[in-house]
Amino acid sequence: MSEILLQIDGKEVKATEGMTVLEAAQKEGIPIPTLCHHQKLEPYGACRVCTVEVEAGGRTRLVASCLYPVEPNLVVKTRSQKIDKIRRVLIEEMMAHAPDSWQLQELAKEYGADRDRFEKEPSFCIHCGLCVRYCAEIKKKNALGFVDRGARREISFIPRIAAQECWNCKECFELCPTSALQAAYVLVQALSPARSSSE
Repeated sequence: MSEILLQIDGKEVKATEGMTVLEAAQKEGIPIPTLCHHQKLEPYGACRVCTVEVEAGGRTRLVASCLYPVEPNLVVKTRSQKIDKIRRVLIEEMMAHAPDSWQLQELAKEYGADRDRFEKEPSFCIHCGLCVRYCAEIKKKNALGFVDRGARREISFIPRIAAQECWNCKECFELCPTSALQAAYVLVQALSPARSSSE
């Protein structure tokens, strides 16, 4: 693969064709926050806290760094008043759903986010999709998925599959930035009579 030169926060960075801006920054130790990204999973771009400003061909725009591919002579800014404001609002919105998430609390400190700005709707889920994607892409089990759309969107275990696959796995729990999957898993435990009868 060909080598690409770009600039991130004033630093010349070497990347390879096919890399994203996030990957190029991480390779150089340049921090960009993420909540829905995992190196083993396909880029998703759900949380948008990895938003950066890119300039290419004289045009500047805001993009999700986990999705945006590197290109020659690209100029990237990972911090600015505009970027920080976007991240702050996103963090505040997510804290309305998961106010006790330590990852969100750490980001709130860094970006000056107000955890009480938005009315609390404690779903304990920020729809990062890490659990759903990990189960589908890595485990190939598809034991949970998204239900509904928009504001009513939720993650739900699929009882028939979960009863057989989730008891001894729980690998997705560690990925959850709100640590709430364990609470959701209680729903699966309601299937224990079915599990016992199938053993």
